[in-house]
Amino acid sequence: MRFRKGGADALPDYELLELILFRAIPRKDTKDLAKRLIKRFHSFSEVINAPEQRLKEIPGIGDSVITELKLIHAAAIRMMKSQVIDKPILSTWSALLDYIHASQAFENREYFRILFLDKKNHLIADEIQGHGTVDHTPVYIREVVKRTLELSATAIILVHNHPSGDPTPSRADIEMTRLICDAAKPLGITIHDHIIVGREGHASFKALKLL
Repeated sequence: MRFRKGGADALPDYELLELILFRAIPRKDTKDLAKRLIKRFHSFSEVINAPEQRLKEIPGIGDSVITELKLIHAAAIRMMKSQVIDKPILSTWSALLDYIHASQAFENREYFRILFLDKKNHLIADEIQGHGTVDHTPVYIREVVKRTLELSATAIILVHNHPSGDPTPSRADIEMTRLICDAAKPLGITIHDHIIVGREGHASFKALKLL
């Protein structure tokens, strides 16, 4: 079997997806369904991140297939998160970006999350703080600071996604980040970064010198 000999890299996206679909639909040729999914969503990553309602638009997709795809997605996220837990976040930055991108880049609504860190920059908590629309998430500065103090965190990393795919910070993003920094600084809370993710990549406020 090519997968066993060469690993996932030996297979194109549709063939890897075909193997997963066969687990959900045994004793049936799943090649055509796999190709139709790739054609609709363009890549393996887009397929496993696709919303359930969009997946159901594809003939042949039932609950068993959706469950299998979401299990694969959940397992990937869990594995990526394990790469940053109990390790200094700043020394595992690449793994952190992979985890954030996999967790949020494909969402069709904005989510604002905070990674709370201790004095050694180990992850204390990873929490979604706000759910928004396709282009806006309400962020309450007081609640950000309050939750940071509740967890006895000394530093935080702000994260949100742009469903448009373009991670470029907006004027509102920049202003919101400034307000959080202004509120956090007198309390000794460090803002390590604000990361925006989208299908096209990510933007770091620190790298852009916006922090």
